[in-house]
Amino acid sequence: MNRPNHSAARPTRRAMLAGLGAGAAALLAGCSDANPFAVHRREGSIVVGSQQYYSNEIIAELFAQAIEAKGLTVQREFRIGQREAYLPEIASGSIDVIPEYGGNLLQYYQRVSATASTGPTQGAAIPAASPITAEAVQEELTRILPSGLRVLAPAKASDQDSFAVTRASAEEHGLISIGDLAGLGRAVSMAANSEFTARPYGPAGVRTVYGVDIELTPVEDSGGPLTVKALTDGSVDVADIYSSDPAIEANGLVILEDPAGLIAPQRVTPLVAEALAPTAVEAIDAVCARLDPGELRSLNARSTGEQLAAEVIAADWLAAQGLVS
Repeated sequence: MNRPNHSAARPTRRAMLAGLGAGAAALLAGCSDANPFAVHRREGSIVVGSQQYYSNEIIAELFAQAIEAKGLTVQREFRIGQREAYLPEIASGSIDVIPEYGGNLLQYYQRVSATASTGPTQGAAIPAASPITAEAVQEELTRILPSGLRVLAPAKASDQDSFAVTRASAEEHGLISIGDLAGLGRAVSMAANSEFTARPYGPAGVRTVYGVDIELTPVEDSGGPLTVKALTDGSVDVADIYSSDPAIEANGLVILEDPAGLIAPQRVTPLVAEALAPTAVEAIDAVCARLDPGELRSLNARSTGEQLAAEVIAADWLAAQGLVS
């Protein structure tokens, strides 16, 4: 059965509890566990998680099916949310595998580390003036990750946060790079998830590096159709849209250049439990070895264009790549 992957079509336990409200969630917690949001591992299973983002779910499904093809049992915990929700779960051992994005993952742990050392701060540290490379991101991740976690070799594919504007706006105001937004002569309205305020490339980072004031318009669909609509209908000046999203080409959007390297490289990077079975590691490595930027854009286009479910998209791609029989 086909379904739109940009919608909240398949509710997770978290989504259902959120809909019930705090009182009902507390009642369920009293009847079952102390933590109603915890992942309950089935014995002998490898737990694969995903973000609340259609493209991330497709990658997670690729990992899950490739692992199953090796004869292992997989438990899916998809659409968990953003890092603030799922990283504590993988750190606690409740999740074994989740597709990540190198630069954002590194900046998250840098912020956690800085907060632990100096106390809470407004946003994260601003990156150095020289852009960081994908290789440097991977090297630093191996150093900074909590005990019990590791990253596997990243894919060539990346899915960058990007500052997108309409082509009409780019031409009217001469917008080529993020810094050109200062030429608007006012605060710039931007559609993005609410978590954007805490990112290094959020309002504080953009102000420090490029001298641009950002006013956030929260749109909680991770750069999805609501975010795109807010941009194309003129509700906002700019939007945070992921670089592999087919909506960029479909809507003729322009991605503003980031010459200062405010947004670190976001290559698809498997974050896994250090004790993950070697057979599962082998399966994930095989997926990442074939997942380049063009392949990821094609996978995403099958979701947004053909409205196929992640499991169908993943099964077709794995078979075409010869990774499953």
